[in-house]
Amino acid sequence: MAERILIFAAWPYCNGDLHIGHIAGAYLPPDIFARYHRLKGNEVVWVSGSDTHGTPITVRAEEEGITPRQVVDRYHPRFLELFQKLGITFDLFTETNTENHWAVTQEVFLRHWERGYIYKDTQKALYCNHHQGFLADRYVEGTCPYCGYEHARGDQCDHCGRMLDATELISPRCKVCGSTDIVVRETEHFFLDLAKLNRPLLEWIRQDKEHWRPNVLNFTRAQLESGELHGRPITRDIQWGVPIPLPGYESKRIYVWYDAVIGYLSATREWAKLTGQPNAWRGWWEVDRASDVKSYYFIGKDNIPFHTIIWPGMLYAYGGLILPYDVPANEYLNVEGAKLSKSRHWVIEALDVLERYDPDPWRYILTVNAPETADVNFTWEEFVRRNNTELVATWGNLANRVLSFAYRRFDGRVPQPGNLDATDRALLSQIEAGFQRVGEQIEQCHFRAAIIEAMGLAQEANRYLNIKEPWKQIKEDPQAAATSIYVCLQAINWLRVIFSPFLPFSSQKLHEYLGHEGGLFGRQYVEEYHETERSHLALRYDSSDVTARWEPQRLSPGQQLNKPAPLFRKLDESIAEEEVERMLAASGSPTH
Repeated sequence: MAERILIFAAWPYCNGDLHIGHIAGAYLPPDIFARYHRLKGNEVVWVSGSDTHGTPITVRAEEEGITPRQVVDRYHPRFLELFQKLGITFDLFTETNTENHWAVTQEVFLRHWERGYIYKDTQKALYCNHHQGFLADRYVEGTCPYCGYEHARGDQCDHCGRMLDATELISPRCKVCGSTDIVVRETEHFFLDLAKLNRPLLEWIRQDKEHWRPNVLNFTRAQLESGELHGRPITRDIQWGVPIPLPGYESKRIYVWYDAVIGYLSATREWAKLTGQPNAWRGWWEVDRASDVKSYYFIGKDNIPFHTIIWPGMLYAYGGLILPYDVPANEYLNVEGAKLSKSRHWVIEALDVLERYDPDPWRYILTVNAPETADVNFTWEEFVRRNNTELVATWGNLANRVLSFAYRRFDGRVPQPGNLDATDRALLSQIEAGFQRVGEQIEQCHFRAAIIEAMGLAQEANRYLNIKEPWKQIKEDPQAAATSIYVCLQAINWLRVIFSPFLPFSSQKLHEYLGHEGGLFGRQYVEEYHETERSHLALRYDSSDVTARWEPQRLSPGQQLNKPAPLFRKLDESIAEEEVERMLAASGSPTH
């Protein structure tokens, strides 16, 4: 029976290009997950979008003397370009500055207000005397009062993960003008009553969470068991964002941390409208219709409290909507021993490197070296080594050797095998079992283990090929060579599918070399979506030409093959040093 899988990825701030840490942490894992479940025949809806209301956007706009919308219009299309080039197959990637999102956000706000989960109160807020304005959370940074980290934000410390109030910061400084002439003033705001939600959230987190990653579960449980949740302001004294749907608050806006997570709900509604079934979202969200739906939220570890405490609390307060099934948060991806940092220009921007390298090697290295349970260090040397020894020499060479031999020596067709011996049957049995073994790892969000398992199967096929030596058999016993090549082609045919969630571009090439028609996956396309007063670009997914399934389908003897070519490019070892030098030059430092 088909499962229903609802997938979300964190909404990136639309103020700059995405780097490989973003891809490894929040966008590649759910793409692997979505592709696998589609191959399994499960129903999948995967949505996300650009966070256009975050203060990083307004900070950038002020720095450049342009409007926040102009910042969004620069980077949102680049997000769509990146996801297309990297093969990230959202059913919908939209943005938060839409009429649909504003309407859903205001609906949720009013629902919380009516049900008593939002209240008004005065708040002590930081005010910059230098430029004479209140400082929203992301407009101020200082020292964390809990761990001493000197670059904590006004809403959260990325070092220890604590949610903060900006007034708690030690030695705060204004990010607008750099001034430290900051005082505390009172201002009226609306608050989400997290204290009221503490108990039901604790009851929820104690139920059936064994499949959660330990770091996510332990952090969330500790926060809730401490009983320290308190009201959190959800409005700010700003002009960019969703208006408050109550009279008398025209100078304030709903703040980004509240409206961004609502994007998961609003984007699902937008997806339903675009598919011509505007009420279809209810079957994915409403408890009485979606009790069998499993919802997954793929994020980085800095987003854990917003997705395991605040967003579930907001859903509970709304009433009748399903809570997260899993929140597979990743740790950080460091580069060459240092934390990725845009401010220090120590980044590997994903669009930039896709100009020089193919997408599948990036998908491979970021999966086999994924920061699933601990921070992981990426090095250019490892990128080159794994590309050359694993993708090129192990998997790519296997496919090219066998296909080239079959195309040349068996008239471009799958040969008719003779009787299979024990070695033949052992390999086929092992590869066939890989569907279940790799699939189980993917279903548990263990993507690193899954791709290691897949590459291990390719190594077994290489060992078989070296034992059989069909290039020698063809001279003495052509039928034996035909059998060996058939077995190898069958193994490669199955590995084509097993590798496909991770390496879709090369798997599609192999799909065609093997003579299959149709696509392993659907196509991505950008659509301009028109609303009443505004329009925006969105990334969509179409699965109409998909023919593949996650199952060991047999190759037919006599099937026509197409002339093959290498699946991957070997990289010169000098590339590693050149890329490190490029990063050092960009950072303006001989060391990092």
